[in-house]
Amino acid sequence: MGEQGDPDRREGLWSRLWRRPTRWYLLGIPAGGFLAVLLGIVGTGGFLTTLEATNSLAFCTSCHEMEAFVYQEYKQSPHYSNASGVRAICSDCHVPKGFFPKMVRKMQASINELPNHFLGKIDTREKFEAHRAEMAEVVWARMRANDSAACRSCHSYEAMALNDQGRSASRRHSPEYREKTGRTCIDCHEGIAHSLPEEM
Repeated sequence: MGEQGDPDRREGLWSRLWRRPTRWYLLGIPAGGFLAVLLGIVGTGGFLTTLEATNSLAFCTSCHEMEAFVYQEYKQSPHYSNASGVRAICSDCHVPKGFFPKMVRKMQASINELPNHFLGKIDTREKFEAHRAEMAEVVWARMRANDSAACRSCHSYEAMALNDQGRSASRRHSPEYREKTGRTCIDCHEGIAHSLPEEM
């Protein structure tokens, strides 16, 4: 029998694709697609939940170095306790808000900071103090490079009541001063949450 007599060959491609499957196992195709989407949703939700958990204060202070040294200094700072009752935690200052910059920062921490933790580079007060200036300079350089974006995610120059500030502070927070000097928040507030290196 030729092509003319064969009903499957005469039927168009689209008709064959959209026809109800005659074999039960073909139902696995849409079921597999549904399962893939479901796994994608669950996986994405799990990933984002884990990402947020790694930004928590409990996570940041879970290792000895952070809990024993940095956290104790932070608890004495105005970022921990202040008259307005607003608390900034580690990730507010050290992790960018945007998804892709946040992922870059998390990767940097995994590559640069986690090995130092496991190798015991800063696990004693003496070792920590020996590396404090080096670690601080890395953070300050990052903050200067992005014009102290972390600071400005909570503090706004426009919202500052300059008249309520001292003369020096109100002058330094003015747009004219910042434009003239090119200085950013961290240039004046280096020791705001942690002790300064002894060499300074």
